[in-house]
Amino acid sequence: MVMATLEVECPVCSEVLELTEDDRQELQVGDVIVCDSCNAEMEVTRNGGGEDFELELLGVLTTCPNCGEEFEVTEDLVASAPTVRGADGVEVSIVPCPHCKAQIELEFVTEPSGAV
Repeated sequence: MVMATLEVECPVCSEVLELTEDDRQELQVGDVIVCDSCNAEMEVTRNGGGEDFELELLGVLTTCPNCGEEFEVTEDLVASAPTVRGADGVEVSIVPCPHCKAQIELEFVTEPSGAV
């Protein structure tokens, strides 16, 4: 018997997460999956059969370059963070590290719509 594998694209880095049928049987609505590439946390919001599967982005884990502590970057944190445009024209968000209060520049890359 061939196991069906569902491919889910990470909404942050577009890495493809592969979930086997066994993986999905262990997942319940409310469980959290963490992307291996960018540490984005996604909550399982629907887990039916076949393609009936949905994830909702909760936040992204990052490591402070100043103190080395890991913390979660949430949508609320980014929404309240000031943004600046650097000399290279790239817009970055300035978020505070909750551990050492250092101001960290985060650049978010958005995929153009229709990208595969």
